Amino acid sequence: MTDNPSLCKNYAVRATLQIRLAQALSLLMTLVLVACTLQPAATTQTSNTLAPISLDTTTPNPTDLPVAATITAPAPASAAVPATLPPPPRPPLIAPEQPINLPPGFAIGVFAQGLNGPRMLAIGPDGQLYVADRDANRIVRLPDLNGDGIADAIQVVADDLDRPSSLAFYNDGSLYIGETTRILRLSAPDASGVFQERQVIIAGLPSAGHNTRTVLFSPDWQTLFVSIGSSCNNCIEDDPRRAAITRYNPDGGREEVFARGLRNAVGITFRPGTNELWATNNGRDNMGDDLPPETVNLVGQGDDFGWPRCHAGDIIDPELGSPTACQGVAQPMVKMQAHSAPLGLAFYTGSQFPVEYRGGLFVAFHGSWNRSLPTGYKVVFIPIQDGKPGPLQDFATGWLANGSVWGRPVDVITASDGSLFVSDDSGGYIYRIIYIGG
Repeated sequence: MTDNPSLCKNYAVRATLQIRLAQALSLLMTLVLVACTLQPAATTQTSNTLAPISLDTTTPNPTDLPVAATITAPAPASAAVPATLPPPPRPPLIAPEQPINLPPGFAIGVFAQGLNGPRMLAIGPDGQLYVADRDANRIVRLPDLNGDGIADAIQVVADDLDRPSSLAFYNDGSLYIGETTRILRLSAPDASGVFQERQVIIAGLPSAGHNTRTVLFSPDWQTLFVSIGSSCNNCIEDDPRRAAITRYNPDGGREEVFARGLRNAVGITFRPGTNELWATNNGRDNMGDDLPPETVNLVGQGDDFGWPRCHAGDIIDPELGSPTACQGVAQPMVKMQAHSAPLGLAFYTGSQFPVEYRGGLFVAFHGSWNRSLPTGYKVVFIPIQDGKPGPLQDFATGWLANGSVWGRPVDVITASDGSLFVSDDSGGYIYRIIYIGG
């Protein structure tokens, strides 16, 4: 049989088929074993394991896009995804030139620097800080869009002014500016916030002497108040608008002296929620180191605060007074150290500071120039309870150190976030005081 060629051929074919069948069965068994080996790993994966990162292949060149646009990493199914990210760590404050002393829990930093005589402050409709940068003849905005407590830039919104000392926003968004001899209205800001139009609202204000002009609107927006200091240390004025607060319509019409006898009421403000006009006043010089006291006053229509014949409500002037000089004179709400030069004042309207500060009054002391021992150069706090002031307290001190002066506070204002801004026209700084607890 082995010699039969046909039979041998059949045996060979049959053997070949058996060999191939065995190889196929071996391959199949290998695949089954591999599948069984992989299956437990898949079934033991838990929900705490991150899903694979998937790439967005629909973008022709994903390297030109932010990573978030091309890579998706789902959160674990068992983990709660927070609605917002936690706030970044608080950036360190830029320290002033020298230490400033504050009550426990407070801290101070430089908000902006490089200004040229910053005077009065205002918070704009955009919630940002605006400053009358007087010696630079401009109004600047100091935005803090990232909320890090430092101005992002000094943005000039109006220039070519004449020594602007104060500013106040009207309810239509226009900005009123107090220059020495006139009041301007700025309007029509462009996309960058630069005011394109200006109009003289009040012209012909008296010049010389105390040459700052403070502007303020009444709470109902019907009245514009303008404060003008005296032309001298102590004299009889020819212009009734001097050493007085005068009121106008917002268009500059209907001029009327509202109150007089205020030698230099640089700071004027309304107590929030009321029609009470409060004002600081700088007393006369050359009566000694401690006379007359500086004052904070509640100002009513027709009030006479006595200057030049009577000072601080009850001190008869040695040159221009008489035995009856103080009769009928309006009395101050607060008396303070002579020659402290109180300028800007602001009721605290935020909620960041502890409750005992809310509704209280901050006052900036510009500091003395004619006292044997310097005084002032600080910010003080006056608690207010039911509209009545309590004892004055030092709040921020240190600009006067060992008889040397390195800064002069001018104005204070509550920031949008509840911190407190302080301007310093000597150093060219805006400071920001915050409460950090403790």
